[in-house]
Amino acid sequence: MKRILGLTRFAVVVPAIASIVGALLLMAQGSISMVTVVIQAVTESSSLKESIVDVLTAIDAILLGTVLLVIGYGLYELFIDTDIEVPLWLRVNNLDDLKSKLIGVVVAIIAVVFVGVFVDSNRSEDVISYGVGAGALVVGLAIFAFATKKDGSE
Repeated sequence: MKRILGLTRFAVVVPAIASIVGALLLMAQGSISMVTVVIQAVTESSSLKESIVDVLTAIDAILLGTVLLVIGYGLYELFIDTDIEVPLWLRVNNLDDLKSKLIGVVVAIIAVVFVGVFVDSNRSEDVISYGVGAGALVVGLAIFAFATKKDGSE
């Protein structure tokens, strides 16, 4: 019975790989979008605000891809193979490590979305509500991270 339960950890392989594939897709689409924005900005001389919003939208896709990549690597490293070759900053030793990495990337995405709303003249009336919402979300994530942080001596 112990062996069977131990083997169930391999069920995480499918979501880990799916996260990595989704990450690669979003990163590719974000990169293609970025190249398209640059080409359009040069050839069609689009306005600065349009270019900023388009660039931030592409960066948003790339950052979301990064979140999925961190999730995929983290799950794989936690459940399947602790010796996977990833950069030191991407090492995940426990769920707290994965949680803190995800919170950091989510805060970056929130900032990019807020800046996109801030510079988009068509959504200028939304700036205050987005700012308050983004601030509340970041504060909530910080409180959650602090409240659930495990002491290193445990």
